[in-house]
Amino acid sequence: MPAVRGDGMRGLAVFISDIRNCKSKEAEIKRINKELANIRSKFKGDKTLDGYQKKKYVCKLLFIFLLGHDIDFGHMEAVNLLSSNKYSEKQIGYLFISVLVNTNSDLIKLINQSIKNDLQSRNSIHVNLAMQCIANIGSRDMAEAFGYDIPKLLVSGDTMDVVKQSAALCFLRLLRTNPDVIPIDSNGASEWTSRIVHLLNDQHLGVVTAAVSLIDALVKRNPKEYKACVSFAVSRLSRIVTASYTDLQDYTYYFVPAPWLSVKLLRLLQNYSTPEDAGVRVRLNECLETILNKAQEAPKSKKVQHSNAKNAVLFEAISLIIHNDSEPNLLVRACNQLGQFLSNRETNLRYLALESMCLLANSEFSHEAVKKHQEVVILSMKMEKDVSVRQQAVDLLYAMCDKSNSEEIVQEMLNYLETADYSIREEMVLKVAILAEKYATDYTWYVDVILNLIRIAGDYVSEEVWYRVIQIVINRDDVQGYAAKTVFEALQAPACHENMVKVGGYILGEFGNLIAGDTRSAPNVQFQLLHSKYHLCSPMTRALLLSTYVKFINLFPEVKTTIQEILKQDSNLRSADAELQQRASEYLQLSKIVSTDVLATVLEEMPSFPERESSILAVLKKKKPGRVPETETQENRSPQPSPINHQNSHVNNHSNSNSNSADLLGLSTPIASSTHSSNANVLVDVLGDLYGSGGSTGSNSLNASQNNYNPKK
Repeated sequence: MPAVRGDGMRGLAVFISDIRNCKSKEAEIKRINKELANIRSKFKGDKTLDGYQKKKYVCKLLFIFLLGHDIDFGHMEAVNLLSSNKYSEKQIGYLFISVLVNTNSDLIKLINQSIKNDLQSRNSIHVNLAMQCIANIGSRDMAEAFGYDIPKLLVSGDTMDVVKQSAALCFLRLLRTNPDVIPIDSNGASEWTSRIVHLLNDQHLGVVTAAVSLIDALVKRNPKEYKACVSFAVSRLSRIVTASYTDLQDYTYYFVPAPWLSVKLLRLLQNYSTPEDAGVRVRLNECLETILNKAQEAPKSKKVQHSNAKNAVLFEAISLIIHNDSEPNLLVRACNQLGQFLSNRETNLRYLALESMCLLANSEFSHEAVKKHQEVVILSMKMEKDVSVRQQAVDLLYAMCDKSNSEEIVQEMLNYLETADYSIREEMVLKVAILAEKYATDYTWYVDVILNLIRIAGDYVSEEVWYRVIQIVINRDDVQGYAAKTVFEALQAPACHENMVKVGGYILGEFGNLIAGDTRSAPNVQFQLLHSKYHLCSPMTRALLLSTYVKFINLFPEVKTTIQEILKQDSNLRSADAELQQRASEYLQLSKIVSTDVLATVLEEMPSFPERESSILAVLKKKKPGRVPETETQENRSPQPSPINHQNSHVNNHSNSNSNSADLLGLSTPIASSTHSSNANVLVDVLGDLYGSGGSTGSNSLNASQNNYNPKK
């Protein structure tokens, strides 16, 4: 056992040594029970214990509790220690109470009274111990009991600096526990506001550091009331960044003056917009320029602590520059400084640089400056060992993309997607899809990109992505033929992803007639190609393909008999999947309609979809809330297509405004039941004949299936 020096508690040291020497759990419990019995006998004995003995036994109980054993006595003895004038005894009493006493304890009134007595003491050490206890417990009862005393100590003129520090942090703890702890006057303002803000001018930097943390929390609750702190914060920041080594010697960390305080002040200023006062604004800009200038200076120390402190201040200054977004010169300088970090050996610096440049890319003043680093960012995306840095590189490429570089960035992201880490593939797919849609000037390029996405990362292509490409193809008649041809070629691959089959099924079902003139993509070839994938797909995709087949009956009468044979198969009519069975049955009956006009009405091409926010963008915002700029919501709408007049060689022309066009493939908004056209009435009559006396029910069932089918089902 190590020797116990001074007036240390020898009994406690011996007990701890005995516990460490126990060979088994049973031996430890036996020794603890023996000690608990001894402590009980001492507390209940006739002999009065002095302060030292109480302190020793309370320490033993605290140690036993920390070992994981319950303690149900000794609380009163700990409370008695609070009235001692000896620091060590009072400290142990407060420590025991902070750790073991429940806020619902019957002793809480006695504890509060002892704390109140210490808060009124002239001994700063006792006052600090009391505030440490309040902050450690931090209950609502404590906030209500001392919510007035703590701020009073904080702003009092005769309070010592060390007490002010503790008071600021204690008040912050109570504020987080109970935001209503701040006294409010009849005008809705706190009586402490002005004096708390003026703490930023205190001569003691320790007080200022603690006060900034408190003021930051207060500002987040009521920014208007504490707006005066901006000028004080700028003034203090200016004095720090222009100070020499000797001015702040006690608060200089590895040649960086007061780095923690500087960071806190910069964060505090980010709660407000650019200062309205011209003098304050100029002084703030000078501070930020000075910080950027110091970042360019040669390091004064090779130790990592120096670079960490220096970079912490720099990155927070850049965050403030980005937040204000009002000084083009500062924004460009910040971008250039961050660009130097992209090739730094330190991984964390590269990550932080990429993260900050993502924000700079959204500023109109610095967007072009960010684009200059495109090649380095692409290299980071491909070569970085750390997946989180690669993720940030992808985010930055997404943020810096515009019409001038969209094709290059999208192609690079597609190339990287084949070898990308699985954890970032889904998000990359969403971003590529959004960029391709947002910056597409030639929609054949957009179709190529989405089909490549499905080919490369089909498992990570969400339904929203392939829904969206279908909507855009339907809305743009200039790309429909190309889309049909391209997807037909893509389906010829031996290994074809199911999402490609879905897209191919929908597009060929709508626009297969546009490529049917080529013998290589004749109607029968299209059908056989799709049907070769049928048995490899899920029931949901098979249901979609059945809808394509019935569309083929309208587009290509020559394949009608073949399709009817498929629909009659037991695997469809008696499928275990109810949706598949219902579709096969209803489509078979539909194919037997004699009137080609009625069949054409039911199976006519889809009308244009209404323009709305891209659902892909909504998915990305859900995955990364706060990381997608609000401007994306308005910008990321596909351009209004020119009016589309669908032509069909096998079907009479029908207006696209017909609200009763059957969306057999399930991408349209369900049609209101109250809206009926003459065509729909004809359909009801015909289906009534098909289904006999139950015709009305049958037609309603078909309409429900057509209008409400959801591919997600």
